[in-house]
Amino acid sequence: NFRRPACRSRPNQPLLGLVLTPTRELAVQVKHHIDAVAKFTNVSTAIIVGGMSQHKQKRLLKRRPEIVIGTPGRLWDLIKEREPHLQNLRQLRCLVIDEADRMVERGHFAELESLLEMLHTTHFNPKRQMFIFSATLTLSYTLPTRVLQKKKRLDQRSKLEILMEKVGIKTKPKVIDLTRKEATVETLTETQIHCQKEDKDYYLYYFLLQHPGRTMVFANSIDCIKRLKSILTILDCMSFSLHANMQQKQRLKNLERFADRESCVLLTTDVAARGLDIPNVQHVIHYQVPRTSETYVHRSGRTARAAKEGLCLLLIGPDDMLNFRKIFKTLGKDEDLPMFPIETQCMQAIKERVDLARRIESIEYHNCKEKKHNSWFRQAAEALEVDLDEDLLLGKTNEHADVQQQRMVKGMKKHLKQLISQPVFKNVMKTKYPTQMGKLALKQTAVPGTQSALSRVLMQKSKQKVKKGLSQRRNQKPKKEKKK
Repeated sequence: NFRRPACRSRPNQPLLGLVLTPTRELAVQVKHHIDAVAKFTNVSTAIIVGGMSQHKQKRLLKRRPEIVIGTPGRLWDLIKEREPHLQNLRQLRCLVIDEADRMVERGHFAELESLLEMLHTTHFNPKRQMFIFSATLTLSYTLPTRVLQKKKRLDQRSKLEILMEKVGIKTKPKVIDLTRKEATVETLTETQIHCQKEDKDYYLYYFLLQHPGRTMVFANSIDCIKRLKSILTILDCMSFSLHANMQQKQRLKNLERFADRESCVLLTTDVAARGLDIPNVQHVIHYQVPRTSETYVHRSGRTARAAKEGLCLLLIGPDDMLNFRKIFKTLGKDEDLPMFPIETQCMQAIKERVDLARRIESIEYHNCKEKKHNSWFRQAAEALEVDLDEDLLLGKTNEHADVQQQRMVKGMKKHLKQLISQPVFKNVMKTKYPTQMGKLALKQTAVPGTQSALSRVLMQKSKQKVKKGLSQRRNQKPKKEKKK
């Protein structure tokens, strides 16, 4: 048995490897992979992240593991508290910074700067190896016009050169670039739907209903994620949310639940965009177009992993056009993506359901907000032992009106339940995206709508190519033959 007993501690064992990640979920994932590789060795690991018990993490460090995986914030806190195993970092052989471009961005991870400064000064080791990883390290992009118009001197160095300076790499590094020119993988199919901002809910629900599978939906704000979670719950869609305001245990639990179910939706902000390797994610939906090309690449990279096929859908409203064009210009991609095919005859039933769910969500949201507001004032009045001014409370003071509203919401939910029980796609079969390498394992059938989301887009794309080719031929003038 090569594995060391977990309870034994070694007072002289130094820390040999340190892995830094931007998110707690990514740190947990990295630890699982290292543990799997080191299963039949004496190498032990520990994870140090925020949101979890600090006392438990200190107990793990007392066992003096060779490798520590963590986020900069909690790690720096323990170093400042003079945790013994983190005090002598001169013998550190390997330093790994995952998603390095994100980690060194201005305004993020201030603790990382302090940690790197310490490693390059008082705890310097000339033989130490440093590894930096990211899918967008070599991605070059043009600066916004507002920046270019300023007379300030601009840094002409590449993104990689600036990053090397920040992390303290002085010698010429070995750069291994496995990315394509377009930054996304070949097995990823990209498609789009142009619609008004208020219509995005319709097309999202349409897609989830017509093409069940493991789907990640990205949005730019936590408020948007919360609203979508409420609406999809009312519409009886299995969904989980993931964002920075959630407790760490709940975040990890939701990730596990999402990974365990074949047909499920994960509503998330960019906290889940980088590095997470969730198996067999068939679809990625950009409910809101990201603000940067790096974020787009990382979001889209949650599907089509390990040579499998995947679909990426952008819901583009008028407010998203600027970011959409900027991203595709940076990536050198054609903006003329295939339009995602929609069964228009089904949209009326979709809209009826979603509109009803929105009304229910709006009423419940305002009621919940009022209850929280009133509860806070009542508790404050009790604590101060003063009489509560009723004018400070929100909502109806009329109990009859409250009862009427509750009855109305109950009736709306009953009506929605009846609508959900009726089939939307009467002559259309619901299918999920097949994950067979290279080929789409679809049964040939005459029933319309039996294709997966991916096969429907590929068919639409081929039709657009044929139309484009025909129009180009028509526009070409026949060449005149030269006289002999």
